[in-house]
Amino acid sequence: MNLADGEPVRSTLDPSDHPLAPHPKTAYLDPMRVIGLTGGIGSGKSTVADLFSDLGAPIIDADKIAHALVEPGQPALAEISQQFAKVIDASGHLDRAALRQHVFTDPIQRQQLEAIIHPRVRTEINAQLQQLSETGEAYAIAVIPLLFEAKMTDMVDQIVVIDVADQQQIARVQARDGLDERTIRAIIDSQTPAAERRSRADHIIQNSTDTTDLQTQIQTLHQLFAAT
Repeated sequence: MNLADGEPVRSTLDPSDHPLAPHPKTAYLDPMRVIGLTGGIGSGKSTVADLFSDLGAPIIDADKIAHALVEPGQPALAEISQQFAKVIDASGHLDRAALRQHVFTDPIQRQQLEAIIHPRVRTEINAQLQQLSETGEAYAIAVIPLLFEAKMTDMVDQIVVIDVADQQQIARVQARDGLDERTIRAIIDSQTPAAERRSRADHIIQNSTDTTDLQTQIQTLHQLFAAT
């Protein structure tokens, strides 16, 4: 990747040659650093997070937090049911497909949903980070798919973006979720453009090759983040 293009170089340097900058954003968690991991739908965030976890990194997953927030009996689900028609199924659970039809066709409704979910996700991420900071960890990975869209960049010290070719992205989501290409493209279009994500990243993981290459990239970043 060319520095002349204004995009960061993928981290393949020896960690000793690439020291981390001070982390004023999360100084209250000192000495633990917070690494924000993000990428578009189907970029492989779960796979990358699992590989970091295999190396001993603690993981905070915003998607898992968001799912827990809309379980039956949760206040967020009650708010969603009041705001959106016919999004609760017969068992009392959130009908995600029905909700998707609301938010991906109407930006205002998407903002209404985000206003319900995002503040609660932020609060829970902060609570989990506080707990981790007391365990002596060098760093933690916060997997936040909507890191830019939800304006959560202030919560992290470094940003890692997972980049993937468009067609691979679509194929992965089709295989995983069974969605048609039109729906997937609508989701992609609702997210921060890939070029902007890359321009705002401190590190880029290329996830369009093989598992061995992916593991090598993550090992390099782990050594960098774990250095104190």
